[in-house]
Amino acid sequence: MEELFVNRIKLNKENINSKKYPFNIPCLVNFDELKLDTPVTLFYGENGAGKSTLVEAIAIALGLNPEGGSNNMQFSSYDDYSELYKHLTISKFGVPKTKFFLRAESFYNVATNISNNSDLVDTTYGGEDLHSCSHGESFLKLVEHRFWDKGLYILDEPEAALSPSRQMTLLCYIHNLAQNGSQFIIATHSPILLAYRYGKIIDMNNNMKEIKYEDTESYKIYKDFLSNPYGMQNILFEE
Repeated sequence: MEELFVNRIKLNKENINSKKYPFNIPCLVNFDELKLDTPVTLFYGENGAGKSTLVEAIAIALGLNPEGGSNNMQFSSYDDYSELYKHLTISKFGVPKTKFFLRAESFYNVATNISNNSDLVDTTYGGEDLHSCSHGESFLKLVEHRFWDKGLYILDEPEAALSPSRQMTLLCYIHNLAQNGSQFIIATHSPILLAYRYGKIIDMNNNMKEIKYEDTESYKIYKDFLSNPYGMQNILFEE
């Protein structure tokens, strides 16, 4: 296997003196070093576990805009990112053909930035204003036209913009790109994305340990609910 663009992430604890966010999140201060050894790394955990905070910090440490976009996009709607990136050392190998940070919560701002550059829309994003599509359609259109082979892509909960069938479409894009030299670092709850058989799942509920797909809460809960939706509701509603 070719060397990954990002192969190691180290937390420099000696310079952390604060106990405020994000350093009050256990897994973000308990790990020493993460080794990335598969083209697709999936960070998994409960709300508040630090998934988005970590992938945001990785993106910023790699020179990407906190709100999302390529390394050529530098804009700000509201500066609310953490200082975690200042305490990360990223070990890199080679230079990716392109880099992109894609996060569902601020995708509108990225689409607006792209739309304001008509040349960019015509030459890079398929010639169609992303705002002319639905949220999910524009999300996938960006992946289709802007994610290239041998790129480095950081995704923050992309399932928030996509229906289950479109999540499977995204999974196909991820697989094809990974097979052609790209690397993905993804924060997700999605049982569809977590199921990627060539990926590695890092459990942020359990100090960054690798976890099997079938052991994730997402898999267990969806499986239990879908196999008996009305019985589960009886339990939930105490009927």
